[in-house]
Amino acid sequence: MRKRIACIIIAILCLVALSSCLPGDGKNNVAKPAGFFTGFWHGLIAPISLIVQIFNKAIRVYEQANTGFWYDLGFWIALSGGAGGSAVSVRYSRRRRQQPAA
Repeated sequence: MRKRIACIIIAILCLVALSSCLPGDGKNNVAKPAGFFTGFWHGLIAPISLIVQIFNKAIRVYEQANTGFWYDLGFWIALSGGAGGSAVSVRYSRRRRQQPAA
């Protein structure tokens, strides 16, 4: 029971930490646009941003005040790496389970 409560508390804390740097939160503007690393972070937390956007219309999946190419590059590397990395690990673990033990 304690492990379950600890897991729930850790999950809530992780969600709060992840949502503290969402796109459209006002930290970036024309004078201080989002760059490569911010784009990378926004790409990693894009699914969370999408869910939060349902409840808060100011939050977006993509930061409007950005540096252009470098923000886009970071965003798409993180976004494609998250989907591609998990798909590869699932395929690898399935293949390992199917092989008979020697």
